Amino acid sequence: MVLNSLKVKILGAVCLLIIVFLSAATYLNFRYQKQLVHKITDSNIHLLNETIKSSISDAMRTGRSDEVRSILTRLNASGHITSIRILDPEGVVLNSANAAEIGTTIPKEDLSVIKRGDSRILDNLKTFTSISLIKNSPACHGCHNPSSEVLGILQVNISIEHLRSYMESMRNNEIGSTVSIILLIIITISIFLYVFVDKPIRRLIQSMQRVEQGDFHTEINITSSTEMNLLSSHFNHMVTRLNEVMDTAIAHERELVIAQGKLAHHREVHQLNQKLEAQINEIEALNITLEERIEEIEEANYKIADLAGELEDKNTNLEKVVARLSTLYKVGLAINSNMESENIFRLIVDTTTDTLHADIGYIIIHDKKKNALRVDTLVGHNDLPTGEIYLPIKSTSVSGWVLSNAKPLLISDINDAPQFDRFSALGYERKTLICAPLIVKDEVIGTITVVNKNDGSTYTNEDLGLLTTIAAQASIAIKNAMMYEEQQKTYLNTIHALVSAIEASDSYTRGHSERVTRYSLAIAKKLGLSAERLKIMERAAILHDIGKIGINVSLLHKVGKLTPEDVLDLQQHPLIGIKILEPIEFLSDVRTCIGQHHERFDGKGYPNGLAGEELLLESRILAIADSFDAMTSDRPYRKALHVEVAIKELIDFSGTQFDPSIVPHFVELLRQGEFFFQGGEQQVAQQAIAAA
Repeated sequence: MVLNSLKVKILGAVCLLIIVFLSAATYLNFRYQKQLVHKITDSNIHLLNETIKSSISDAMRTGRSDEVRSILTRLNASGHITSIRILDPEGVVLNSANAAEIGTTIPKEDLSVIKRGDSRILDNLKTFTSISLIKNSPACHGCHNPSSEVLGILQVNISIEHLRSYMESMRNNEIGSTVSIILLIIITISIFLYVFVDKPIRRLIQSMQRVEQGDFHTEINITSSTEMNLLSSHFNHMVTRLNEVMDTAIAHERELVIAQGKLAHHREVHQLNQKLEAQINEIEALNITLEERIEEIEEANYKIADLAGELEDKNTNLEKVVARLSTLYKVGLAINSNMESENIFRLIVDTTTDTLHADIGYIIIHDKKKNALRVDTLVGHNDLPTGEIYLPIKSTSVSGWVLSNAKPLLISDINDAPQFDRFSALGYERKTLICAPLIVKDEVIGTITVVNKNDGSTYTNEDLGLLTTIAAQASIAIKNAMMYEEQQKTYLNTIHALVSAIEASDSYTRGHSERVTRYSLAIAKKLGLSAERLKIMERAAILHDIGKIGINVSLLHKVGKLTPEDVLDLQQHPLIGIKILEPIEFLSDVRTCIGQHHERFDGKGYPNGLAGEELLLESRILAIADSFDAMTSDRPYRKALHVEVAIKELIDFSGTQFDPSIVPHFVELLRQGEFFFQGGEQQVAQQAIAAA
């Protein structure tokens, strides 16, 4: 299965071609470099020979023939020259750096090579032998026979061992570079195939599997390439059409069952009529009155059939009413079970768009301070800027009209309402829509809107009534949620003020909570905690030292060594913090986190000696952030530690005091320069992290 994968075939073919081409290029390049080294060596040695010949000729012309051997000896002692000698044309050694060779005769086969004047490499790239002829010249006719063309042969053997090691190093570098390039190309192609081919196809296959399992509401949006985007768009269109076909088939099947029931009923009536007619024929003379009654029964049967049709229509309408009442019940139940405004908005919009079969639904809140419309929740449209979205209030705005008039608005067809914008400021086209006001105590606080039916039909007054009912039910809950959030902010601001008061009285801990909060949130975001858990993390970090309100101020500022009784008193502040926050119900998880932030991963902390997974993840994060800031801040009994020392402490105590799976993430954040340190601490921190 894996070998038959398109990704594997493409990757294998490309890798094979890259390996073949790069290997061939590397081999040809190495051969060329080898030939180039040989040419340079031959040229340099030829120049050396000419220099030696010139020195020997100068010595001979000035009558200092005894210096020739001295020249040869000095050259031989240079290190790279292994031997140097002068031969006559018959192969007799006339002079040499090695005195033992003078007067000896070299082998004839070597002499034939020497007479040709060939230079060659011997001993497997260890020695280069250079041959140079010393020819007769007019300056030498005084002491040599003019008929002699060659006076001697200069043979120099030079060690090229260093060239071989250089060439081997060069070859190894070439091979290493080639392998690195091949690996880099393979990795790049693999990533490319995974991101632009494998991953989109996997997503498409997963969506197809969900469709096979009966989920016809699945959608997929692949933007990695134009082709994949087109494929995903056609897939979504196909699923939508398949869903519509399934709904149509079910509706036809239901109608067929009803028609079959009616047909069976008519057949039974017809059979009964036949039996009655046979009986009437038998007693026609005796019972004319009975025939009249049978005719009345037939008329009654037709009326019953008509009533059955009317009853069916009423049952259909009743099903719609029940479905809408169920929606209202779900909205009311969800609203009453949740006090978070963001969750309430999401539940209301999701339920409303599903019930009214809308493509797009959203809630807009009127911001009186900015005199603008704030988009709080939008479903069905994703092309939005990040952050809060504000829309101006203008005469062509649907929500602006509803806010001004405090009543709902139905636009069955936007072509019939030219006074309103066809295209929303959020970037989509409106064809049919309903907008209802959210009213609390005669005050319009916002609007709820559904836009464009997903089946292409238009909205009706019946839909308008349902949305108006949902808006009326949701308005009070939204206002209560806003009041609840304001109450939470008031609680937190009050407690935060108490923490600030504690830090303000102690110059050594001023700003400690803010720094710990910054460290903790950065670690939590890197670990991928949800928005709800990030809120718990932020509140716990800000309030983690609230229990110090119950600790004697003189003990907090004590400079000398703490007694066992002092340590025991200080260790009570997590429990004191839990008691202070105990009346505030929505801080339940925050209390737990504060009570555990001095526990250790190995179970040797306080106050309860919990260990490992018994501790909340937020508590383990807070313990690392609190300890790091404590180490890098001044204390009454010591100066702040350097950042590199604090980092080393975190790493050394990873697995005992700190969670070993979290410490590396914090160190990585420091490596990336996420935090600012005073003075030169930033540079020191970076050096320490790199060393770690």
